[in-house]
Formats: sequence, C-alpha cells, structure tokens
Amino acid sequence: MNEYEASLVIRSGAELLSSASSDPRSEEGYAAVKGNIAEALERIAEALANFEAGSGATSRSTGWVQDLHRVADDLAEKQG
Repeated sequence: MNEYEASLVIRSGAELLSSASSDPRSEEGYAAVKGNIAEALERIAEALANFEAGSGATSRSTGWVQDLHRVADDLAEKQG
C-alpha cells in the first residue's frame, strides 16, 4: 500500500466515523473512540512529517503537525 492508498483508507474511515457519530446508539465506548482518534492523529502527524521530509520540498506543514499532536494530547488527557 502506498501513501495515496493509505490516505484513501483514512478518509473513508473518517467518513464512516462521522456517519456513525451522527446517530450514536450510546456513549458506551466513547473513551475508547477518543483514544483511537488520538492515536490516529499522532500517526497522521508522523506520516505528514515523514512525507514532507522525503519530498525534498520546504516543510509547510510543521504547524499542522504540531497542532495534530496537541489535539491528540488533549484527547488523551480528557480520556484519562
């Protein structure tokens, strides 16, 4: 799987999560959902940093990477 294919999986998963959350059946598992999203954001931040580092272009996403890490940290703190 390449970066493009992986990004399609992420987008599809986000769409599914959005659909599921628009009609939540209960709050059961909400803490686990927040934990999974936090971990996903951390990995997306790493992937974005790696992708730009490998492209040879000037990193334009440094701020985004930092923001993703902050959001992931905030979700993880609120979970615990």
